[in-house]
Amino acid sequence: MNVTLRHLRIFLTVCEAGSMTGAANRLFTAQPSVSLAIREMEEYYGVKLFDRISKKLFLTEAGHQVLEYARHIIALFDEMEQEVRNPDMSGTLRVGTSITVGTFLLPGYVKELTRLYPELRVEARIENSNNIEKCVLSNEIDLGVIEGIAHSRYINSESFHGDRLAFVCPPGHRFAGKQGVKLGDLQSESFILREKGSAGREIFDGLAAAHELDIRIAWQSTSNQAIIHGVAAGFGLSVLPASLAAEGVERGSIAEFTVEGLSMERKFCVIYHKNKFLARGARELIRLFKEGGEEKPAAPTRSEPLNVEYR
Repeated sequence: MNVTLRHLRIFLTVCEAGSMTGAANRLFTAQPSVSLAIREMEEYYGVKLFDRISKKLFLTEAGHQVLEYARHIIALFDEMEQEVRNPDMSGTLRVGTSITVGTFLLPGYVKELTRLYPELRVEARIENSNNIEKCVLSNEIDLGVIEGIAHSRYINSESFHGDRLAFVCPPGHRFAGKQGVKLGDLQSESFILREKGSAGREIFDGLAAAHELDIRIAWQSTSNQAIIHGVAAGFGLSVLPASLAAEGVERGSIAEFTVEGLSMERKFCVIYHKNKFLARGARELIRLFKEGGEEKPAAPTRSEPLNVEYR
């Protein structure tokens, strides 16, 4: 007996459903058939894939290893089917990006991609960088584009030109417009920051730890706009992507300043699972990101609908 795609699909469904019965219902088959497939896999590999405790299933270490491969073997097979059956680049490309990338870069590149391949449908997921990395690992998306770096050894990263982080404060603050604020002076200030797991927060926390700064965090938010409004209202300072802060700085609702000795330039990264086969649409989008250079494509206007679904 060999392990087949059918075995892997059943195993993956059991993992997703959390039970043999739930998997059987999803697969429209009998529960004994599901149990048999799992037992055959365990006998073939000579390992236990699940611990059965109080009528619940828990993946063993071996089970986690099989799950990691099963997700991508099945996805690879499905992608082959799509590529062979749809040579004219139809199908769906699932992309995840961090908030800054999704706001300022993704719309223009998706517009260009769908101009080249009108039959290609793009689904976009915009969350913090940590969540996008998790989506890559669980094969919920085909590729991600994040600020900063990926942390998993199962992920391949390709970096490209990024942006700059900016320190911002209320317009009447003593730091407003100032160049070269002393690092130690930040300790007497309150900060409004993004949530843990966002790339900007990770960079700022790293800088604070490296310089032994005890930063007082007054607010945390997943919304950049909430942070900008909080800074404008005088509740604290923040560190934001310069592109996101630019409009508020130009209007005068917030002000920018620099800190002595801190370089705030950063790169972006395209990330994908090391076992992932990248279809042509994914490879083309990576090329657009990496070759975009300094001149970023303009975001589409409301009168120019895209073949893209944001979630």
